[in-house]
Amino acid sequence: MKRLIITLGVVACITTPTCGQSKVQNFDFGWKFIEQDVKEAHLPSCNDGKWTRVNLPHDWDIYHSPKADAPTSNGGGYYPGGIGWYRKQVRDTDLKTGKGESLWLHFEGIYQNSQVFVNGIQVGTHFYGYTPFKVKISPYIKKGINTIAVRVDNSKQPNCRWYSGSGIYRHVWLEKYHENKMDAPQQLFIQTEKIYGMSKDGTHADSAAIRITYQDKLNERRVLKNVELWSPAHPKLYDIQVGELNVKHGIRTFRYDAQRGFLLNDQPTLINGACVHHDNGVIGAMAFDAAEIRKVRLMKEAGFNLIRTSHNPQTRAMLDACDSLGMMVIDEAYDGWYTEKTKYDYHLAIDSCYQEDLKAMVLRDRNHPCIISYSIGNEVIERKEIKVIQTAQKFKKVITSLDNTRPVTEALCSWDHDWEIFDPHAAVLDIVGYNYMMHKAESDHERCPERVMWQTESYPKDAFANWKHTVERPYIIGDMVWTGLDYLGESAIGQFHYEGESRKEHYQENHYPYHGAYCGDVDLTGWRKPISHYRSMLWNLKDGSPDIYLAVKEPDFYYKGHISETQWSVWPTWESWNWQGWEGRNIDVEIYSKSPRVRLYLNDQLVAEKQVGIDTEYKAVITLPYQPGVLKAVSLDANRQEVKESILQTSGEPASIKLTADRKHILASGEDLAYITLEVIDKNGNIVPDANIPLNVDVKGRATLLAAASANLKDLEPKTSSKVTTYKGRAIVVIRSGNKPGKATVTVSSSKFDKTISETIFVR
Repeated sequence: MKRLIITLGVVACITTPTCGQSKVQNFDFGWKFIEQDVKEAHLPSCNDGKWTRVNLPHDWDIYHSPKADAPTSNGGGYYPGGIGWYRKQVRDTDLKTGKGESLWLHFEGIYQNSQVFVNGIQVGTHFYGYTPFKVKISPYIKKGINTIAVRVDNSKQPNCRWYSGSGIYRHVWLEKYHENKMDAPQQLFIQTEKIYGMSKDGTHADSAAIRITYQDKLNERRVLKNVELWSPAHPKLYDIQVGELNVKHGIRTFRYDAQRGFLLNDQPTLINGACVHHDNGVIGAMAFDAAEIRKVRLMKEAGFNLIRTSHNPQTRAMLDACDSLGMMVIDEAYDGWYTEKTKYDYHLAIDSCYQEDLKAMVLRDRNHPCIISYSIGNEVIERKEIKVIQTAQKFKKVITSLDNTRPVTEALCSWDHDWEIFDPHAAVLDIVGYNYMMHKAESDHERCPERVMWQTESYPKDAFANWKHTVERPYIIGDMVWTGLDYLGESAIGQFHYEGESRKEHYQENHYPYHGAYCGDVDLTGWRKPISHYRSMLWNLKDGSPDIYLAVKEPDFYYKGHISETQWSVWPTWESWNWQGWEGRNIDVEIYSKSPRVRLYLNDQLVAEKQVGIDTEYKAVITLPYQPGVLKAVSLDANRQEVKESILQTSGEPASIKLTADRKHILASGEDLAYITLEVIDKNGNIVPDANIPLNVDVKGRATLLAAASANLKDLEPKTSSKVTTYKGRAIVVIRSGNKPGKATVTVSSSKFDKTISETIFVR
């Protein structure tokens, strides 16, 4: 069965969800917060004079140090959860509406179980922590000062299998709508009915006919001429006026079947995907636009072309970034359904909330060109019960009633030998998601030859096998590794362990002080691990490419005894030639390349030359006795001429800190971020990749410190602290802009060094 999907996406501007119109105002600033349950906090008379002043987005968990007895436990990263209150006072003159208009508060996300009050009256509630919701407040506004209060209850733990954060962690907007146009952005749906004259390379078309509907009724049809098509390689977006909305369009077509695979703009496309949680690492769940953009950019730079939003809807800003940077998305709704995975998870509210939450996800997201599929679930516990088929059908029906232009998928799995019994469940889906089950693909294809599959989760260590499966079998259209980024919670998944540490998996027992996951291709500081370079080479480079990457496997027993791996780990491998005390003993060097041959030199002496190719998994492993100096790998072309090189050099003692900002200029919006990488260097400027140096960070001027942390998932210093100890020679600092232009100075000091190092960021 062939399936053809043609859609034209619409993207909201990064600044506001409706493209910066005056009827939508940022409501993030000027709140007061207390991390406890205050009986009369909803009343205007409540004395909040001693509460903490905060600006949103805000996550109270990330300001804590993980603790062994914390209620979120291993899954939630040992953070406290609990109950918190937010209050904001607003004059009635700032809440005026025109004739026929109503006033709404739009919350992009609160974790979780929130109640909203206006002047002491409850005006709305929302359970699910990952979907947006709106409450109408105009009937409750009075003259003078008005009090907005929000109670957030994240006390029932555990309620999630990973770090959720706590609080109003996404944006809040004050929105004015005419009574019969309350939900205008969400009710607008634009589709491409036909693309004419597509170029052979799938980058252009002579024209495209588009269909614009509002509240499910045809509004108009338009024709765009000389169209540039949207793709990850060329994410072209168009500005088009639709009534009062200035919307961004991305035009593309895709289809898929078991014979030809996945075709984007008629071009065969292999999906190299990453599962990505919603948190932003060292700043917790706080969903600043700059953090969401950085998240997508890191995945793009790591060679991925798709993100699976595991296991919940993520932010509008994240999808905007995927649209503009070029990243396909599987938009996932839930982790579990009716049977609990944790005691207080979504199963408690699914009957009363599923329609509201699915509708919120689809209506917000359906105009994004990046989205190529919706996912209705992940590894549901009740998979052997007959009702699971009815649930899947029910959820799919809600989605397709709102958007029938995209396939519906679900991540299926089996924890025993009963895989084939899930065929009726799989038949509900347009594309079947396989979690760690790709070894069943060939027999499934023989039994169900029209089934289209993608591996919705895979082990990092199986990178080559999963790439090869996808390349060789058109009915497997892609693979999604668990995960693209390290994240908080699900503590110790993907972690290798030293002697004296538990050898069990993260789900078998608690692993405190580990409070996060190390299975990502990219760590919490943004450093790409060797597995990331290897995976990107497999998916993105052609045979014969001269690109080359060099890394060194940590010797067993080098640090703390024998190293043991876990299911989601890879062997600890580093960009390091610092192995003091190992002189004269054998060490393994890994070279990744799709060139036909590679050479390895140590101190300008040839160590070995090896052939690489698909038979060697595009990897050369060379063993040699360790001695300090310069290690160099070189790629050779077909004529055995040296083309490109990759070098690791033994560094000297730590002498200073190098600061590198991802952005030197940030906006004076009060919400823009700059990420500054700290690297320990020797006197010659070489990075010291094994240095763990305590540092102090100070920020002065027109910005404030938001976080300072390393990738060390056992470091219990709060991530928002000004104290940080580098891990493997690195750490990251995040600063938040103020709302006035000027300069911000970031200063880093240590008792280990004679002088401080500073970096200037311009706020404008």
